[in-house]
Amino acid sequence: MIPTQSSFKADVFRFVRCQLDAATGVAELVYAFDDGPELIETITVPGAPFALAGARAHAVERALRLLHLIAGVSYYKAAVPETIRIDSYAIDAETAALLELIYVNGLGEFAYRNGLNLHGKIRFPVDAAAPDAKAGPLGLKPHALVAIGGGKDSLVSIEALRTLGVEQTVTWIGGSQLIAACAQRTDLPTLNLGRALAPQLFELNRQGAYNGHIPVTVVNSAIMVLAALLHGVDQVVFSNERSASYGSLIEGTGEVNHQWSKGWACERAFGDYVQNQVAADLHYYSLLRPLSELAVARQFARTDRYDTHFSSCNRNFHILGERPASRWCGVCPKCHFVFLALAPFMPKPRLVGIFGRNLLDDAAQTDGFDALLEYRNHKPFECVGEGRESRAAMAALAERPEWREDTLVERFAREIRPQLGGDDLRIEPLLVLDDEQRLPPALWERLRAYFAA
Repeated sequence: MIPTQSSFKADVFRFVRCQLDAATGVAELVYAFDDGPELIETITVPGAPFALAGARAHAVERALRLLHLIAGVSYYKAAVPETIRIDSYAIDAETAALLELIYVNGLGEFAYRNGLNLHGKIRFPVDAAAPDAKAGPLGLKPHALVAIGGGKDSLVSIEALRTLGVEQTVTWIGGSQLIAACAQRTDLPTLNLGRALAPQLFELNRQGAYNGHIPVTVVNSAIMVLAALLHGVDQVVFSNERSASYGSLIEGTGEVNHQWSKGWACERAFGDYVQNQVAADLHYYSLLRPLSELAVARQFARTDRYDTHFSSCNRNFHILGERPASRWCGVCPKCHFVFLALAPFMPKPRLVGIFGRNLLDDAAQTDGFDALLEYRNHKPFECVGEGRESRAAMAALAERPEWREDTLVERFAREIRPQLGGDDLRIEPLLVLDDEQRLPPALWERLRAYFAA
């Protein structure tokens, strides 16, 4: 990519301070560039007032600082300054290493699109005098805050936990009415967390500052860790499958993973840090990490409870407000992939009814599906499955009378499948559970049996 230039320049990015009002549940995260005006982000956790004392108060302070440091990525990227400064507290080498991992990898797509190389550039200041913050247990109650995004994955997690008898609160961040309606459909307790970015950031973007994708999943994870500690519960649960660990292979660049903060490397590093430095008995994990996207789709197809409520179409979700005309636009990579992933496991009339049309019988969608197949294109910068999953799903459909005459399925069978090896097209190996996960061991054994049923 040709390097772009930001119209906004700064030499230093500052983490000014962070504070929480336990009486209101409102946290302020304050940043600045050089000696410029303060950029103040607010996080709101319903349920206040919160009684905080002793070890729990210390853990909340640690979680607040971690959130302050991770959420700063939204602002840092506007100028990518040479120097990072933390004004009001010190961090140790373990914290700095986690942050550098998150910023460099989580801003991978941002850097690629802006022609930047962030490797070796991002350095968080380590203070040798930073206090030892090894965490102990807090006696948190067994209960899960489960992130919901309105799509199929989180709903699979919610239904699995329900079946296994795990107490849970369905949790989301921001004002999405689509997510709220989906959460209400679960008939479970809900928690809607607030996040308001500093308004100056949008003005900087309008003026031509660097902009682009951030590792939003790990930002949301840090928000939910803070909320879990305020509510005294012991689990923060996401629904990121193993396919999230694989990015787009770009000629001349290598791998760029749009969903890096949904991947295993981020989950492991962030979750281990939380248990080491925040609260030893707070478990952060993805319930679906052992599953491929296709395996998740198969689980989702087991129930039609959410057919008219869920949406994975990212065109329906915007940081400055929703503008949905329908639950599915039918032309974005997420619509393409979800349709293709569900097709092998769902009756065709049901799937077409969900989307309102048959996406695989539309020649205008050829390029979009080719990208999913990694045929003459790279995997889209979106939260979609691996190319081999898309190829296996399409191959399965090519063998089924109800699908094989549809335009794109017929083309796949005629033009693309002859170029592929048979081992690349089998769907069964992609449905096998993986052991790479950090679930509590007792839960994992029960979950394995549930998914195998």
